[in-house]
Amino acid sequence: MNRLDVQKIHTLKGHRDSVYTLAPSQQQNVFFSGAGDGMVVQWDLQNPEEGKVIAKVEASVYALHHNVRFNHLIVGQNYEGIHVIGLDQNKALGSLQMTKASIFDITTHRERIYVATSDGQITVLNYQKLAAIDQIKGSNERARCFAIHPERNELLVGFSDNYIRIYDLNSYKLKKTINAHQNSVFTLQFTSDYRYLLSGSRDAHLKVWDTQKNYELHESIVAHMYAINHIAFREDGKYFATCSMDKSVKIWDTERFQLLKVIDKARHAGHGTSVNRLLWSSYQSNEVDQPIISASDDRTLSVWNAQWPLD
Repeated sequence: MNRLDVQKIHTLKGHRDSVYTLAPSQQQNVFFSGAGDGMVVQWDLQNPEEGKVIAKVEASVYALHHNVRFNHLIVGQNYEGIHVIGLDQNKALGSLQMTKASIFDITTHRERIYVATSDGQITVLNYQKLAAIDQIKGSNERARCFAIHPERNELLVGFSDNYIRIYDLNSYKLKKTINAHQNSVFTLQFTSDYRYLLSGSRDAHLKVWDTQKNYELHESIVAHMYAINHIAFREDGKYFATCSMDKSVKIWDTERFQLLKVIDKARHAGHGTSVNRLLWSSYQSNEVDQPIISASDDRTLSVWNAQWPLD
């Protein structure tokens, strides 16, 4: 393994409150951020210093989701509902008032939109009609994050009651309950081959679950000092990054689940407060090769260039 070199190449400013979420677009150089100031900002890695506000809502934005099929950006507005922006036309396509709770995550599958909220509900929407068609009462605690296993036809949800619950994507019946962590489950991500599910929690543990053994625990790692807020994989799946309330970003080898690099304020002029979200971009240029973008409570985004000499 060659030595991993990490450099911060950009600091993006403009949000007036904590930045909570990130989403990609169909253009590798373009991505989006959402924050506590209610602003959704479009950024271009070819001209990173100039963000463009594409939506402004009255409450915090914790959740953004890019639907590749339709090239839509779905915005979750706390205490209200969702807004759909058509990126081809760059215009609002529809809104749905659906909740008085906080919206923590949004995902899509086929003709459905799934919304996770702080009242423990998963609301299922018809995409074309933008109307609620089902609701899953998963817990009395917050529904925090989603993952979808398309081959097993499963919707996985992490909750603040420490559990991961697995639902059938057709019937929405509960298939399995995993007593996963000692505290809230904040993030779920599958490896690129769907062999393993990774979960990160407020308990600072990164856990690896074997899908071929009915989600049996494969490994448990004390990965950070405080809550793990998000996990993001590089496009080829060989590496992934975690971010935490401990202000750091860490880069890992997927095959061995081995820590390769710690990005923090002391060593890399990293964030000074909680790092809330990551996006491992597929963008490449002469200056940068598939950068990692991090979003923080310090109201900024950082763009990191991570390279191995002979990767």
